[in-house]
Amino acid sequence: MVRPCRAEDAPAVRELLKCSPEAAQWTEWGFRELLGWHGVVALVNEDDERKVSGFIVARQAAAEAEILNLAVIPAKRRKGEGGALLKAALDEFRARQVSRVFLEVRESNEGGIAFYARHGFAKSGRRARYYRDPEDAAVLMEKQLKA
Repeated sequence: MVRPCRAEDAPAVRELLKCSPEAAQWTEWGFRELLGWHGVVALVNEDDERKVSGFIVARQAAAEAEILNLAVIPAKRRKGEGGALLKAALDEFRARQVSRVFLEVRESNEGGIAFYARHGFAKSGRRARYYRDPEDAAVLMEKQLKA
C-alpha cells in the first residue's frame, strides 16, 4: 500500500537505506528535514505487516520536478513496489501540472537505469564524478509528463 510519508517513518527509511547502497544515503534527521520542504512529494510503501518496504522522495519547482531518492528493500525488488511508488509520485506531479521530471542515477546502477527507462525516462546527459563513496558518474534522465 502506497501512502504519504510521515516523520515517524524516518527510522524505517534510514534502515531501508542501509541495505540500498545505490540510493542516496540520507541521515534520519536529513530525511525528516526534507519532509518539511515546500513542493516535496514523499511516499512510502507498506507491506502486509505495516512495515515500510520502500519509499520515494521528489520535489517540485514550478512546472518541473526531480526524483531525489527511491529505494525498496531487497526482498521486495522486482515485484512492482518501486514502480508503484514511482507511478504514485508521477500521478501527483501530473495533478500539480508538472510537465517534466528529472533524476540522476549512478552510472554503475544498470538496474536503476533500466528501471527508469521502462517507466518512460530517457537519458539526457552525464555528470562526471557526481557521486562519492564510491566515486561514480551520474546519468541524467528525464520524462515528459502529459496531463
